[in-house]
Amino acid sequence: MSLHAELSPEALERLHKQRRNSTISSIVIAALVITLICLVLGFFLLPALTKETPTIVTYQSNIDDSKELETKKVQTNVQRKPSSPSSSMAKVITAAAVSDVSIPVPEVDVPIPSMEFGDGDDFGSGWGNGDGEGGGFATIPPSMKKRCSREDRLARLQEMGGTPECEDAVLKALRWLKSTQASDGSWGGGSNNCAMTGLALLAYLGHCETPLSEEFGDSCLRAITYLVNVGMKNNGKLSTNPSNKSWPYEHGIATYALGEASTFCKQGNIPVPNLFETTTKAAQFIVDNQHKKSGGWDYSYAVDGDRGGDLSVAAWQIQALKASSHSGLDIKRLSNSMSKAAGYVDSLRCRDGGFGYSRANEHPHAEGYRTMTGGGVLSLQMLDKGSLSSARGGAKYIEDNGKFDYDTIYCDLYGAYYEVQAMMNRGGAQWKLYNKRFRDEILQNQNEDGSWKSPNNGKGQGVRAVAAAWMTNTHYRTCLCTLMLEVYYRFLPGTGAVK
Repeated sequence: MSLHAELSPEALERLHKQRRNSTISSIVIAALVITLICLVLGFFLLPALTKETPTIVTYQSNIDDSKELETKKVQTNVQRKPSSPSSSMAKVITAAAVSDVSIPVPEVDVPIPSMEFGDGDDFGSGWGNGDGEGGGFATIPPSMKKRCSREDRLARLQEMGGTPECEDAVLKALRWLKSTQASDGSWGGGSNNCAMTGLALLAYLGHCETPLSEEFGDSCLRAITYLVNVGMKNNGKLSTNPSNKSWPYEHGIATYALGEASTFCKQGNIPVPNLFETTTKAAQFIVDNQHKKSGGWDYSYAVDGDRGGDLSVAAWQIQALKASSHSGLDIKRLSNSMSKAAGYVDSLRCRDGGFGYSRANEHPHAEGYRTMTGGGVLSLQMLDKGSLSSARGGAKYIEDNGKFDYDTIYCDLYGAYYEVQAMMNRGGAQWKLYNKRFRDEILQNQNEDGSWKSPNNGKGQGVRAVAAAWMTNTHYRTCLCTLMLEVYYRFLPGTGAVK
C-alpha cells in the first residue's frame, strides 16, 4: 500500500494565489527598477540634450557706454558750418559733395568707424610700436581714433618734438587747399592735375580728413571722385596726359592717394563708387610696368630700356604700392614686385652712404649732396628693408651732410619730404637732430593765407634739388610742407623711443 499526501482543494487554491502574487510583485519591482534607472539616466543626460549653447558676440567699441549712439547719413544737400576738423570722430559727420563729376554720392547709412591704432612693425603691417622694430606706415590700420583725435595729435606733437603751431599751420594749409580747389574737384589748373590733386588728397588724409569730415569732407570727396573719374575713363591710368614721358609721376602720386583713401573708406564703411576698382587697376598697372631687368620704374613706364629707371620715379611707385597693399585689394604679383623694387633701391647705394639718382656712385647733385638719399631710405623702410646697412647708412649720410635753410639753396622741399619721414622712422637722436633742422624753418615761412613762400628768397629754381623747377608752384610746395608737418602723427619712431 502506498501513501500519497494530497493537498486539499483549499490549500491548492491558496498556493496558486501565492504564485500569482509573487509573479505580480516581481513584475512591479522590475518596472520600478527600470523606471528608477531611466530617471537616473535622465537626470544626467537631459540637461546636455536640452541646454542651448550661448552665442558669444565679440566686438571692439570705443564709445562710452554712457553716450547714446548717433547714426547719420551721407547727404548731398547739406550746407556745412566751419568748425575744427577731426576734433572728435565719436559721432558721424555728414558730408556733402557739390561737383560736376560723373560719380554720384549715394545716400547711405554710414556706421561709426572704429578708431583705435593697430600694430605692426617697420612698414609691414601698420603702425609701429616704437620698440626698436621699425615705425609704422601712414595708412590706417583696423582702427583710427587716436590718429583722428585732435587731443592725440597734440599729445604726439609734444612727445615727438612738435608744437601746437605745427597743428595750426596744417589747418591753415588745408583751408587754403579747400579755397583753391577747382569746380571739378582737382588742383593744378590743367597741368599735372592728377599729381597735384593726389598731393592735396594725401594732405587731407594725413590729417585724418575723409568724406565724413565736417569742414573738409566736401573737398576730400570731390578730390577722390575726380581721380576715380580719370581712372575710369583711362582704364586705371591716372593722368590727363599719358603721352608725356613724365606721367609716371602723376600716376604714382595719384595711386598713392587713392590707396590711402581706399583704406580709410573701407575701414569707415564710406561708399565711393568705383574707388576700389580704380585703385586696383592703377596699382596693377604699376606692377605690370615695372622695369624687367632693374626692378625700378622709368619715364613713360618703359620696361626694357637701358636706363632702367631712376629713384625719383621709383619712390612714388613704391609709396603707391605700399598704400594699396594696406587697403587689402587684390593686386596680382604685388609681393614679387616689391621684392624686386627693394633690390633695385639697394643697388643705388653709393660708397659715401648716400643714394644715387639712376646709378650708384654717379656724380652727385649740386653742392656735392645726393638729394635722393631720403627717398632711398624711405623706400627701403616701406619695403620692410629698413634694417639693411644701406638704409642705416643713408640715414647717417643725411645726419652728417644734410642741410635745410628756407632762404638759401638748401631748401630742397622734395628731398626733405622724404628725409623727414625716413628720419622720423629712425627715431632717437637722428630724429631729434632732423626735427630741429626742419621744423621752425617750415613754420616761419608759411604765408598768412596758409600757403608757403617760394624758397631761396623767391628764387624757387635756385635750390639744390632734383625737382627744382617745381619749387615755383605754390600748390606743390604747400602740399609738401603740409605733409612734412603731419609727420608727427602719421609716423611713429622706428628704432626706439626718442631720447
